[in-house]
Amino acid sequence: MNPSSDLPLVSIITPSYNQARFLEQTIQSVLGQDYPRLEYLLVDGASTDGSLEIIQKYAHRLDWWVSEPDHGQAEAINKGLRRVRGEFVAWLNSDDTYLPGAIQKAMAAFASHPQAGLVFGDVLAIDENGRTTNLLRYGNWSLLDLMSFRVIGQPSVFMRRSVLEQAGYLDTSYHYLLDHQLWLRMAQVAEICYLPELISAARFHAESKNVARAAEFGKEAYRILVWMETQPILAPILAQNRPHIQAGAHRLSAFYLLDGGDAPASLREYGRSFRLHPPTVLRDWKRVLFAFMCLLGLNRLGEVYRRVRKGFL
Repeated sequence: MNPSSDLPLVSIITPSYNQARFLEQTIQSVLGQDYPRLEYLLVDGASTDGSLEIIQKYAHRLDWWVSEPDHGQAEAINKGLRRVRGEFVAWLNSDDTYLPGAIQKAMAAFASHPQAGLVFGDVLAIDENGRTTNLLRYGNWSLLDLMSFRVIGQPSVFMRRSVLEQAGYLDTSYHYLLDHQLWLRMAQVAEICYLPELISAARFHAESKNVARAAEFGKEAYRILVWMETQPILAPILAQNRPHIQAGAHRLSAFYLLDGGDAPASLREYGRSFRLHPPTVLRDWKRVLFAFMCLLGLNRLGEVYRRVRKGFL
């Protein structure tokens, strides 16, 4: 008997659209994992930049792939989720990569925490050339932490499929915090478990959403606040911790606005967050200082800051 047959099947989905310059690295990082029971699906949104040729190069090693128009990342991922067979599932965007041993580490965490519906690890931040710019460390965060918009690094998240299906797939009306809204739904169903290990590398570049469309993240955070009011489990927690949670939404908005280069708007959001819950902003005092530098015309320092990209912890 093959001993690997006793291991759970893990399904990985890569959604992609016009990411040819990064796509092959992503594919190789999945196929190069040392976990023996792996199912890999790739969902392309009818790319026109040479992505199709890369996909076809690896087609014999993919369990399923498609290249056709869709309505965005959430729809593409859901398309893959409806086809997976694995007991555990994750998605890896086409500009991110898994680090060696990522899947083995995640499966060991699930084995040690059989009640967990989701495990998440740390993330290496890299630039468009693959150079490391930061290490994003997280922690043993609670449901309240998630509600307060302490985001976790999506490339290092693995899910138990039974819990995912109980919570429901991605809400296709979200385009920026689609992952965070899903984590909130899953955390109402089962435990979430932090794995203090580096799992993935997330690529930050000029075309990535968190830079190119920075202002949209805050808008979706405020929308999630309204959605929380409708959730029987979340609404009482929100009522008891409203200033803390609202401050977290403003902090998240400030974070992305600063990364997008809008220091004045970022400072306004930090100010709103501080008035609601000062400790929330004090964690970001270095970012607030850099925002003031940008506002005062110290643009060189501000540009250095945006390139270094401090972590959202």
